[in-house]
Amino acid sequence: MKGKIMKPTIKLILMVMLMVSANAVAQDEQTLSRKERKAIQEQLDSLKFVQAVNAIDSRQFTLEAERVVFKRGQTAYVTSNTNFVSVVGDKAVVQVAFNIPGGGLNGVGGVTVEGTVSGYEYETTKRGDIHLTMNVMGRGISASLFIVLTHGTGRAQVTVTPNFNSRELTLVGVLVPSEFSNVFQGTSL
Repeated sequence: MKGKIMKPTIKLILMVMLMVSANAVAQDEQTLSRKERKAIQEQLDSLKFVQAVNAIDSRQFTLEAERVVFKRGQTAYVTSNTNFVSVVGDKAVVQVAFNIPGGGLNGVGGVTVEGTVSGYEYETTKRGDIHLTMNVMGRGISASLFIVLTHGTGRAQVTVTPNFNSRELTLVGVLVPSEFSNVFQGTSL
């Protein structure tokens, strides 16, 4: 899956269709049958998937996490605007924040690390899921990241595996283009 998937004009058309569909759903939600609402939701999810694939292709995306899963399966539900993995070009930011007293190392209750991306590769599985692998190296981070974008949705998860310890964690949420992201980045290490 090399090269650009869609031209900017097609992206613009898809975004307009998404906004029009969202307005139609909001106005007619009470008059639509359950089957019709499901069909509209599937179309919206499909558009979100195309948008997410384009963001991965252009290296301009943010995975906004709603949940963090630790190595032994413990789960913490978190705020998506302070828990994320962001990639812009060859730079990446990984931030986790658990609303702890004292503000944490980053000022928002957790840790923020930045690094340079290398080994950026992705493929499409037989089911249509996107599997993305990359390495991030920088001050405070040396890790491998493995992202799975589920086919037909904007839902994704990223597993962060540090190179020098076994404190693996997985962030689960929504993958969006960077320009649509609504995250608040704390102070980096």
